[in-house]
Amino acid sequence: MRKFECDEIEVRELIDRVARRTMNMDFTWNWSCGVAYYGISKAWEVTGNQDYIDFLVKWVDEYLELGLPPMMVNACAMGHTMLTLHEATGDSKYLDLALLKAEYLRKDAIRFGEGVFQHTVSSKNDFPEQAWADTLFMAAYFLLRLGFKLDKKEYIDDALNQFYWHEEYLQDTKTNLFYHAWDNVRGDHLSGIYWGRANAWAAYTMAQAYKMLNPFMPMWMQIGGALGDQLSALVRLQSPNGLWRTVLNDESSYEETSASAGIAASLVINGHPLHQDYMAKAYKGILANIDEDGSVRNVSAGTAVMYSAQDYKVISKKRVQGWGQGLTLAYLVALLQNKELVSNI
Repeated sequence: MRKFECDEIEVRELIDRVARRTMNMDFTWNWSCGVAYYGISKAWEVTGNQDYIDFLVKWVDEYLELGLPPMMVNACAMGHTMLTLHEATGDSKYLDLALLKAEYLRKDAIRFGEGVFQHTVSSKNDFPEQAWADTLFMAAYFLLRLGFKLDKKEYIDDALNQFYWHEEYLQDTKTNLFYHAWDNVRGDHLSGIYWGRANAWAAYTMAQAYKMLNPFMPMWMQIGGALGDQLSALVRLQSPNGLWRTVLNDESSYEETSASAGIAASLVINGHPLHQDYMAKAYKGILANIDEDGSVRNVSAGTAVMYSAQDYKVISKKRVQGWGQGLTLAYLVALLQNKELVSNI
C-alpha cells in the first residue's frame, strides 16, 4: 500500500474553479446556500482569497436588507458562514446573526425525548418527533463551532447531546451505517434506508467534532468510536469508481457525488493509515465529476425520507446543487488542511 498522493497545485485550482461556479448560483437563505457557502468559507480558510469573502459579504448584506426568512433547523446551516465572516471581517453583526440562530436552537427549536432537535425545513412542525442525520450539519456542528469560538459551555453541551442522541437513534449497531432518520412516534427508522448523503452528514461532522474535543471529554471517545466503526463499514462499500451510492448497500443504486465528497473528506480528516487506497480511489472518482467550469455533477436533488429504496434511486441527479458544490469544496479543503496525510501536498 502506497501513501495517497495528489498535487497541491491541482487541488488549489479545483477549489477556485468550484468556488467561482458556486458564486454564480442564485440561492435563498436556506440549507442549500448554507452548505454551498460553508464550502466557500472553507476555501477562504486555506487560500486566503479575498474574492470569496467579498462575495459572501455582499450577498449576506443584500439579504439582510431584504429581511431573513423565519427560523428553522435547515436555515441554521447559514450560521457557518456567519462564523467565517466574523473571523474575516471582525464585524460583530455577523456574530450577532450566528448568536440569533444559536438562541433559536437553544430556546425555540422543536425538540423531543432527551432534548433532541426535531428536523424542520420550515417554521412549521414538519416532521413530528423525527431526527434526521442532516441536522448534525445544519444545527449540531454549527452550535459546537460557536460554542468553542465563544467558550460557551451550554452551546457545547447541547451540541454534543445532539451528536449523542443522533448516533443512538441513527447508527445501526449491526452494519455501523447511519439510517436517514428516526421516527420517535412510530419507534422505527421509517423506510430504514442507509442513505449516502445521510452518512456523509454524520461522518463529516463527527470527523470535525472529534478534532475539536479532547480525551477528557466523555463524548471524545463516543464520537471517535462511532466514526471509526462507520468509516470501517463505508470503505467496504466504495464502488470500483471510488464513489459511494445514494443507497449505500444497493448496487443498482447510482453513484452520488455529494455523499462521496462528504465521506471522502471524513476519511482524509480521520486519517486512518490503512485507508490510503480508498482515499486515492475517491480522489479520482470525485475529480471525474467536476466539470471544467467547476460544476459538480451527479448530485442527488433534495431528498426527504422516502418511502422505499426505489424512491431514493429515482431522485434526479441532473442539476448542479449547492450541497454538491459545498461538500466537494469541503473535501478539497480537507486535503490541504491535512497535509501530513497526503503526499505531494
